[in-house]
Amino acid sequence: MKAFSVPSLIRPLGLALALGTATLAHADEAEVKKSMEAFIGAPAVEKVTRTDYAGLYEVVLKNGQLVYTDAKNSFIIDGSIIDTATRRDVTQARLNQLSAIDFSTLPLDQAVKVVKGKGSRVIATFEDPNCGYCKRLGKDLAQMDDVTIYTFLYPILSEDSRNKSDNIWCAKDKGKAWTDWVVDGKEPAKASCDTATIGRNVELGQSLRISGTPTIFLADGSRIGGYLPKAELEKAIDAVKR
Repeated sequence: MKAFSVPSLIRPLGLALALGTATLAHADEAEVKKSMEAFIGAPAVEKVTRTDYAGLYEVVLKNGQLVYTDAKNSFIIDGSIIDTATRRDVTQARLNQLSAIDFSTLPLDQAVKVVKGKGSRVIATFEDPNCGYCKRLGKDLAQMDDVTIYTFLYPILSEDSRNKSDNIWCAKDKGKAWTDWVVDGKEPAKASCDTATIGRNVELGQSLRISGTPTIFLADGSRIGGYLPKAELEKAIDAVKR
C-alpha cells in the first residue's frame, strides 16, 4: 500500500477548500445581484463583488452608480467607504478605476490643444467655459510646465456656454482664445465656422458618463472627476508618467 505524507494530503484538501470558498463567494455574488435587481425591479446591476470591509458587497449599477449591501440585501448604503487606517476614500478610488478609459481612443482632433514647455506630460479635460472650477483649473494649468492639455469643449451648463464654445472653437488660435477666457476673463470674439465638433463632444461626454466639469483624464486613462488642487494634480500626472 502506498504511503502518503501529511503535506501531500493537506495540499489537495487546501486546494479543495479554496475552490469551495471561491465557488461560494461567486454564488453569494450571484444571489446579491438577483435580490438587488428584484428590489430595483429591473436588470440594473452590472457587477457584484464582495469587499474586504465588514462583509459588504460592492454593487455596480449599469448607470455607473456604486452602492453597498450585505449578503441578504437587507440594507443599501449609498455613500463612501473611508479606510480609517489610510484615510483613503475607497469608494472614490474604485469609481475612478471603474470609469477609466482607453486614452488612445479619445478623438484628440476635437479638442483645444495647449502645450506648456516640452509637453511630455499629457492630460485631457472636458470643460464648460462657464464652469467656475474649470476657471480655477485653467489658472493652475497656466502655471504648470512640461504638459500638453487637450480640452474638449463641453457646454452643458447653458446656452451661453454653447455660444462661447462655438466662438472659441472658431477662433484663429483656439488655445489662446480658451486661455484668455478661463485665465484672464477675456470674452472670446464672435467667430463663425463649422461647430459640429462641439455637438460631437457633448455626445462623447455623455457616452463617457461625464455629468460634471471639469473632468480630467490622465494619460493612463484614469479619471479625476472634478477640480483637483494644483499640487495634487501635479502629483497624479507625475505618477502616471513614471
